[in-house]
Amino acid sequence: MRRSDTIRQILQSALNPVRLGIVDESDQHAGHAGAHPEGQTHFRVTIVAESFDGLSRIERHRKVNALLATELAGTLHALALKTLTPGEDTG
Repeated sequence: MRRSDTIRQILQSALNPVRLGIVDESDQHAGHAGAHPEGQTHFRVTIVAESFDGLSRIERHRKVNALLATELAGTLHALALKTLTPGEDTG
């Protein structure tokens, strides 16, 4: 299973997002620290979920990082997060 599929499955199951976008940006980091020849190390994730309501940006990021702790402990090197509530989502 590709790492993006694993990330999607974990976040979908735990957060039931209204919108979830996952972009593998590993090719943009080839040769940089943490990059691996096989890729799947750098991701940009946009999550729109009601469960973020009332949480600060830091709390939202901590929540996502906790859900993906196993992936982050492995070869997942970078995770750029955009975490929004449905009311904050402009598309």
